[in-house]
Amino acid sequence: MVFFGIHIVIWIGEENGAFNMIFQFEHVNLDFGPDGRWDFGPWNLAKLKQIMKKWQTGLEGIGWNALYLENHDQPRSVSRFGDPKNYPKASAKMLATFFMLMQGTPFIYQGQEIGMTNVVFNKLSEYRDVEIYNYYRERLMDGKDVEDTMRRISYRARDNARTPMQWNDSVSGGFTEGIPWIGVNPNYHNINVEQQAADPDSILNYYKELIKLRKANEALIYGKYDGWLEEHPEIFAYTRTFEGRMFLIVLNFYPNHPELEIPLELRGCGCRVSISNYSRPEQLNDKFKMEPYEAIVYELNPS
Repeated sequence: MVFFGIHIVIWIGEENGAFNMIFQFEHVNLDFGPDGRWDFGPWNLAKLKQIMKKWQTGLEGIGWNALYLENHDQPRSVSRFGDPKNYPKASAKMLATFFMLMQGTPFIYQGQEIGMTNVVFNKLSEYRDVEIYNYYRERLMDGKDVEDTMRRISYRARDNARTPMQWNDSVSGGFTEGIPWIGVNPNYHNINVEQQAADPDSILNYYKELIKLRKANEALIYGKYDGWLEEHPEIFAYTRTFEGRMFLIVLNFYPNHPELEIPLELRGCGCRVSISNYSRPEQLNDKFKMEPYEAIVYELNPS
């Protein structure tokens, strides 16, 4: 792989690279609008497929990917790439399945494992990030619309990832008995660790099952990545293959019911569902309609 005219092995590689693992930002920049980072618009699934395939295959046998969707500088992933209003649980689980089972080391940011969302502050003074105040002042000086500016801040602010962890339903989400440095997201009454720990079908417990699945199968750690259904406008699919073991990960990134048709090359492999964010029988047909934001992980027997 070549970036900016420099071959990637100069920077990353177990043998000669400066690093053995790398964070890339292309996939978390997908929803940037025409005006750059502070603007936002619809993102493109085909582009996401291209980006992930480039990094997964480009570093194969050379170095290691850092797998993530959130960090302290990024808005909450379910608010960007999922549907926190209509399908909060399904879309958060789908996104977890998407990045957790690729080749690399997964990084789960605080609150991501319970599906924490972007916060909506009504006043500029409720934000703490100095970057927000600088951006607001620049827009004001340029005569830009205040309502549009606040809309952009609400979506893009780094403070979305910096509100206190939502531990339980008590005051301040159980984060502190005092006054937190920044306001707690008001939805902590419905989204918190205590509640989800007690719910077998929660996002938190789904993350735990994903981690168990990954740790128990070397194909989901070291396996070769191959993209499938690359022309499909709604479904993201990929396989992980290692020493005769193969897993097929199928993800519906939209609130629709797209038809999934297992590729001919993968049929007759003894498909078995390892995990899904909907109730699914262990054996599935080669062709059926998916649920909104559904994620299915098949274990295949290619031999």
